[in-house]
Amino acid sequence: MKNPFKFGTIVEKEYFTDRQNELQYICRILDSENHLALISPRRFGKSSLVLKAVKQTERPYIMLNMQSITSVKELGNKILESLLKLYPMKKIKLFMRNFRIIPTFSTNPLTNGVEVSFEPSATNTDMILEDVMDLVGKVSTEEKRIILIFDEFQEIKDIGQGLDKKLRSILQLQTNVNFIFLGSQESMMEEIFNDKKSPFYHFGLIMQLKRIPEAEFTDFLNERFSKITDDYEKISSEILQVTRCHPYYTQQLAFQTWDAINYKLFGGNFVDNAIGQLVEMHDLDFERFWLNLNKTDPIHLFSSAKTAIRSPNATYQPAPHSVL
Repeated sequence: MKNPFKFGTIVEKEYFTDRQNELQYICRILDSENHLALISPRRFGKSSLVLKAVKQTERPYIMLNMQSITSVKELGNKILESLLKLYPMKKIKLFMRNFRIIPTFSTNPLTNGVEVSFEPSATNTDMILEDVMDLVGKVSTEEKRIILIFDEFQEIKDIGQGLDKKLRSILQLQTNVNFIFLGSQESMMEEIFNDKKSPFYHFGLIMQLKRIPEAEFTDFLNERFSKITDDYEKISSEILQVTRCHPYYTQQLAFQTWDAINYKLFGGNFVDNAIGQLVEMHDLDFERFWLNLNKTDPIHLFSSAKTAIRSPNATYQPAPHSVL
């Protein structure tokens, strides 16, 4: 029997955990001409949730990780390369006649994909971005509007000076495109979309992604653990007491616990033993984390731990550097 839990990558199909209300809300936004800014800490499942909603629309989409982009020119390259995966070159070429800077296309023999590059001497990067985004609007149609997803959007401020202003002026002209902005640096994303001085002030609907409700996560765990143990309710409860419904850590601990039960890896309390295994696996990570703390951080961590021990049923409030 295959382990029914997955973490660390995009979660789809049977691995996806509920979030039906959030899913329906995003689908409604995509069915309109509005845009969305989705904010949450890392590993809350933003990308998985958005991709599930986008695929339900059956519309073309482009997803860009802004952390992997280092310049405005590279941003233009990535968007153009993504368009070539969605539409045949023949269609794209018709709309590229008005490009002020003509790109070079080459085929990567390892991937059979088309790579795009602009001349190194092309210094007017704003012009490149304008032409590429204009192309996005031209190939998109009212019936099959393109959805353009910017993951880790807060990185825009490090890619190019004034890029936020330039990109905002370009995006506001697109009529057949939905934009989704994902971000894990909450304070930076709040500043981008809620600060009146920001070019992206209220450009889209703002959505804060929270932890999955305990009742929904309990049903998700019970349904899977019930296939291998009669103590599934106890197992599910113990897992959620530890992870406090954090999506990534719940899937990770559930995966380890499921393996332990299904393959009879050890006796005793399966959840406690699974936690012990995970702690050993991440020993170097914890050591690196501890060494990078400043002098006052350990005091805050110990204080938070004491509070949690004294009040185990208290509502979870992350410490400044909490791994959860």
